[in-house]
Amino acid sequence: MKRARKSSKKLLKSPKVLICSILAVVLTSLIGTRFTDVSGWYESVKPVITPPNFVFGIVWTILFVLIAVAMYFSLSESKGKQRNKLICLFAANLVLNVLWSALFFGAHAPAWAFADLILLLISIIMLIKLSWKVSRLSTWLLLPYAVWVTFAGLLNYLIAFGLK
Repeated sequence: MKRARKSSKKLLKSPKVLICSILAVVLTSLIGTRFTDVSGWYESVKPVITPPNFVFGIVWTILFVLIAVAMYFSLSESKGKQRNKLICLFAANLVLNVLWSALFFGAHAPAWAFADLILLLISIIMLIKLSWKVSRLSTWLLLPYAVWVTFAGLLNYLIAFGLK
């Protein structure tokens, strides 16, 4: 009960962290979307197990909200070196997220995108591990991101190695 009150009080005391978390994720989403084109090349390479295109927009919208909230709670409940590590890790994660879109959709380089995706998944696992120490809620909020990126990794792998 005390922990829940503490988190809700911090929500009111850390508006800068909340705004920065939201802006970082929105910027990531907007930049990534600039590279995303699901017509043409992508239609010719996507595996049969690929969900309909509209599903990706819905899922990523939900995931980006969860990531922003997880970032907020992790950063607002951490201090010092731990907070700096989280900032660097979230920043690296968001850069890797955009880079995947640039490599996969922009450059049509699914093998390079797959390599990036492995790094992205490692960064998510590291975020989950580090967040566990400061905010269990953040950890739970990041789990769907890890699951979806794992599924995306399967799709990416199938495309990269021509295994439709």
